[in-house]
Formats: sequence, structure tokens, C-alpha cells
Amino acid sequence: MSMEMAAWNSMYHAMHQQEDKRPFSRAALRRIARFARPHRRALTGFLLVSVVTAVLGVAVPVLAGRVVDAIVDGAATDLVVMLAVAIGVVALAESGLGLVQRWFSSRIGEGLILDLRTAVFDHVQRMPVAFFTRTRTGALVSRLNNDVLGAQRAFSDTLSGVVGNIVTLILTLVVMIGISWQITLLALVLLPIFVWPARRMGGKLAKLEREAAEHNAAMNTQMTERFSAPGATLVKLYGRPDAESAEFAARARRVRDIGVRTAMTQWIFLTALVSVSGVAVALVYGLGGYYALRGTLDPGNVVALAILLTRLYAPLTSLASARVEVMSALVSFERVFEVLDLKPLIEEKPDARAVPDGPVSVEFDAVRFAYPSADKVSLASLEEVATLDTRGGTEVLHGVTFKASPGEMIALVGSSGAGKSTMASLLPRLYDAGEGAVRLAGVDVRDLTAASLRDTLGMVTQDGHLFHDSVRANLLLARPEATEAEVWEVLERARIADLVKSLPDGLDTVIGERGYRLSGGERQRLTIARLLLAKPRVVVLDEATAHLDSTSEQAVQAALAEALAGRTAVVIAHRLSTVRAADQILVIEEGRVVERGTHDALLEAGGRYEELYRTQFAAA
Repeated sequence: MSMEMAAWNSMYHAMHQQEDKRPFSRAALRRIARFARPHRRALTGFLLVSVVTAVLGVAVPVLAGRVVDAIVDGAATDLVVMLAVAIGVVALAESGLGLVQRWFSSRIGEGLILDLRTAVFDHVQRMPVAFFTRTRTGALVSRLNNDVLGAQRAFSDTLSGVVGNIVTLILTLVVMIGISWQITLLALVLLPIFVWPARRMGGKLAKLEREAAEHNAAMNTQMTERFSAPGATLVKLYGRPDAESAEFAARARRVRDIGVRTAMTQWIFLTALVSVSGVAVALVYGLGGYYALRGTLDPGNVVALAILLTRLYAPLTSLASARVEVMSALVSFERVFEVLDLKPLIEEKPDARAVPDGPVSVEFDAVRFAYPSADKVSLASLEEVATLDTRGGTEVLHGVTFKASPGEMIALVGSSGAGKSTMASLLPRLYDAGEGAVRLAGVDVRDLTAASLRDTLGMVTQDGHLFHDSVRANLLLARPEATEAEVWEVLERARIADLVKSLPDGLDTVIGERGYRLSGGERQRLTIARLLLAKPRVVVLDEATAHLDSTSEQAVQAALAEALAGRTAVVIAHRLSTVRAADQILVIEEGRVVERGTHDALLEAGGRYEELYRTQFAAA
């Protein structure tokens, strides 16, 4: 490694040094070892190659010195040629081993990334909905990207760097002391002069780097929010485009200014360090030349010492920051483990059973429920708060009891915030009841397998979510093995086949983020088609027509009639006209069932349902 490369290396480590005084966690190290265990053969080969590469790196200066001595002594031409060939062979071997080392490094690093990412992704998928309602998506994605990459560097960069630098340092010092302890001592005395500018200038560069990162993060946030379809619409309706542009340009200009300043600081820093290294080499040649002229040191040894000097400073400066690199990697691992250690509230029992075959009843038996406190479902670092709220949630359901026999339709009506959607979320186990039981076909949902629960129950919410993918992919999410004919059949039944046929690429048309290229009614009918494709035995509709106009509602209602035919259904409705035909209507207020009966019976009773109905249809 040249003096210039050593200077850059020293500056890099100084820039990325962080004050972290936390001790090593043995538990964390054991978990890291478990992740590394599948790659132990590659790790062993990697370390061996690193050691051999370090040995070859020290061999070149020694051979160069022998060449100089052979020339000065007037040795035979064959000896000089042999030494030159040896230098060439060592150089080629070092390059070849460098490729092998890089292959091991990339294989270990990328394999570790794969293991960590899949572990975190699989674990996050098991988290309850409450986790996602509190967590910042960007912070969670960062764990899968930045922190996983930081953990990977512990093996691909830090480990090889520490091992290689220690071997190089020991061999270099042994060889240099063997040649001349006086010149070696001089080289070590000059080391602080080499490292100190890196510490000082590195801190300034790190500050500039952090400021640039903050501005870039702010620009990314602004672009992410403003470039989404809803965000762009909001800016066009209420925003100030000129002010938005000025704010973005100000941050971009600051990043530009920081870039220029950083480049100049780096150049001044590099020039100063190269100057120091030049002085160090000059002193080696001066003192070495003095000893050579006095006959106490061979000329070749002077050359070897000058070359070895560069191989002494580089590992010393790297090892000076090794602890920082190790601690940074451990922090990344701990941030990943922090997510993996968050236990899902919804767990499948080891002896869970499938939903029994045949028609399915739905039953709530004295169900009480309170949403979990933040500390049970989230992490402070994922919410960007100092500490999580540990207070228990307020009970929102108070002893709710009802039963829908197979094929019946139960309607839930009442004021907003009464607990209707909460009741619906307990059926597919998005949450678990605190007390009482929710049963399908007479079996507590907590005793059922997640797969059979998904196959049995289908749900359509008021804002049916669609992925930024094709119509086909969004439909096949419900049943990947469905045939083309089955797909078109459910589209016909959902009253949306003609629209899909008119799209540019038919089923393969990409419908945009959240299906934003479709109207509200079209999105709902597509989600109903997806439900029909799943063929569930129980259907839950959570205000599926709440935000639709009359025309769209009529089309969706026709599609819903197909979805409900012959199935047990729980329907949450804001518009009471949609639940007149329900077998039983439950009026929910403040988490309690205050009335129950048919539409006509509840109107005759003159209670809360009659009040809601009269208010809604007063104009008519």
C-alpha cells in the first residue's frame, strides 16, 4: 500500500469514528456466531488467504532490497534475474490471492445479508397489525438495508482488515527491527505526526458528511411524500409549488456547497499527509544512507526499509480504528436483533387444528378487548420516540356476545368509533380477544392454524388495498393456482370484467400504487373479485361501500351480492339501506351490543336503530 493509500485509509477511519463506549455483549456475540456458523468454511478460507496475502506483502520489499544489494555487489546476472522473477511471481500471487480473498469476502458478506434479511422479513410478517400501525415504514426498511449492510461489513471488511493488518504489522516490525532498530524507532516516532491530522481533519469531514446526509434525507423524504399520487394531488390542491421548489433547491445547494468544501478539505488533508510521508521516507533514506556509507547497513536494506515503512503506517492507522469498526458492526447487529427479539402477539399454537369442513358459524362469546400498549408491540427506535408508552390500552369491547349460524348474515351498525371494525379484526386474528372467545365452526380462532383461517375467511375493507402490480398479480394473491378461466369468471361476477378488457394490457396492466389508476368503485370491485377467487366460507365486509358515490355503490352492491351468496357473513355498514335484508342487526355503541333484531323489528322498537335510520333518511 502506498503512502497516498495509507493517508486515504487513515482519513476514512477518522471520518467514520463514532463515540460508542458500550461494552461487548457476549449474548450478541453468541448470536452473531450462530449466523456465521453456516459460513464457517468460507470464513476459515478467508482468514487463511488474508494471512498469506499479508505475508506476501512483506516479502516484496525484502526481495527488492536483495536486488539492490546484488547490483551493488556486482553479483551474477542470473541472481538479479531470479530475484526479479521472484518479485514478479510474488506480485502475481498477491493479485491472485486478492481475487480469492474478494470472492470469499463477497460470498460471506452476501450470504450473511441473505440470512439476516430473510430472518427479519419473515419475523416482521408475523407481527400483529398493531406493530405496523405504530412503526415508521422507513425506519423498518432501514433495518433491512442499512443495518444489515453494517452487520455484513463486520465479516467482509472488518474481520479481514483486523487479521490482515495484525499479521502485516507483526511481520513488518520484525523485519524492520531485524534490519535496523534505530530506523524502526524513528518511523514509530513519526507515526503520531501521520495520524494526528487524520483525527483532526477527519472530525471536520465527518461533521460535513453528517450534515450532507441530513439534507439528503430531508430531500428524500420530501420527494417520497410529494411524488406519490396522493401527495402530488395534495400539493396541487393546497400546496405552494414555488415554496416547495425553493425549499428543495436550498437543501440541494447546501449539499453542493458541502461537496465542494469536502473535496477541498480532503485534498489539503491528503497533500499534508503525503508531505509528512515524504519527510518520513527522506529521513529513512538519510539515516539509512548514513549507515550504509559507514558500512553498518547494506544499501538494499535501506530500500527495503523505505518500502516497508509504507506497509507499517497503513495497518497501524487501520488498527487504531479497529475497535470503532467492531463496535459499529455490533451496533448494526444489535439493531437487527432488536427487531428479531420483538415477540409477535399472535402466535400459532403447536397443536393448532384446521377449521372443520362444511358450513361455518361465527360466534362471539362474552368478548372483551383492549388494544395493546406500545411497549408490547413496537420499538422506540422504530417510532422515533425516546420511550414507549407502557400504559395498558383502554377496553373498547365489553362482553360482546352474538352468533351467526352457517349461511346467515349479521350486520353491525352504530356510531363511528363504537367498536365495529375492532370486532371484525378479531375474526381473522389481526388481534386476539383479551377475555371471552371468538369461534369459527365452534372452535376458538386461537386454536386454529393460520393457513386454514386464511382459507376460510375473506375480508373486504372500506379502502381495499392493491399492490403496485398487475391486475393478475393482485387477484392471484388470493389463490396463486387459479386458472385464467377462473380469473375471468370472478371478474364477471364482480362486474369489472369489461373494464379489465378495456385496459391497455388487460390482466397484465399495472394499476399503480394502491391501485391509484382505478376509481374507488373499480378498486372495490377488484378486491371483491379477489375475495371471490379465494372462495372463503365466511365473508367480513367492513364498510365496503362507505366512500362510494351512488353509481359506484350500486355496482359494488351487485358484486357483493355475489360474494355473500351462500356464505356466512358479518357486514359492517354505515349506510343502513345496505343491511335491510340481514338475518340479524346488532347496534353497537361504546363497545356494547345495545340492540339486536331484524330491520323491521328494530324500527318498531323505536330505539337507537330507529334513530339512526330516521336521521339517515330524514331528507328522503
